[in-house]
Amino acid sequence: MIIPRKFRVMREKKQHREGPYGHLFESYDGDEVVSLDCETTSLDVKKGEILSIGAVKIKGSRVKTSDRLDLKLKPPESLCGESIKVHHLRAVDLEGGITLEEALPQVLEFVGNRPILGYYVNYDIKMLDKFLRPAFGFGLPNKAIELSHVYNDIVKWKHVGGDVDLRFDTIASKLDLPILQRHTALGDAITVALMYVRLKYGQAPTA
Repeated sequence: MIIPRKFRVMREKKQHREGPYGHLFESYDGDEVVSLDCETTSLDVKKGEILSIGAVKIKGSRVKTSDRLDLKLKPPESLCGESIKVHHLRAVDLEGGITLEEALPQVLEFVGNRPILGYYVNYDIKMLDKFLRPAFGFGLPNKAIELSHVYNDIVKWKHVGGDVDLRFDTIASKLDLPILQRHTALGDAITVALMYVRLKYGQAPTA
């Protein structure tokens, strides 16, 4: 049986609120958002392995590029020619990578209980949850902010009617923003952060 995320978070909060990670389940009352991205071997959560994790904090209208997370993991056995077509990362690109067991606590510490922003953010959260639950007994309880939804809502409000092109490259182009280091976790996280700030604090784009 598939348990909806809301109920799973409630159950895990009850189990872990008195533990060392209990603060992750507290309501966030600050003004920061974390833009997060994972590069993986597959777009299928069940089959995918994480290759790299990038994240950057946003405070108000400022992307804090100096306050970021950039983790490369050891290449998994599933890294092959087909998967490289998805993420463009080769084994040589992951030399010196750390283990997933080393990476996950760093992710939890960096993100804390801040809202998580991303492009198809639910995929990244599900990928991390896939490995967090066996290791810690819980998944990320954070509020999720989907960039494409923010973009769609603003464009629809400003320009009623018609379909909205929600492709990553199109959104960047409409917002007149460069795509930084495409297909790298940190590059995509920073680009998404810049898009979000432009949408929230800049001039609304046209459809």
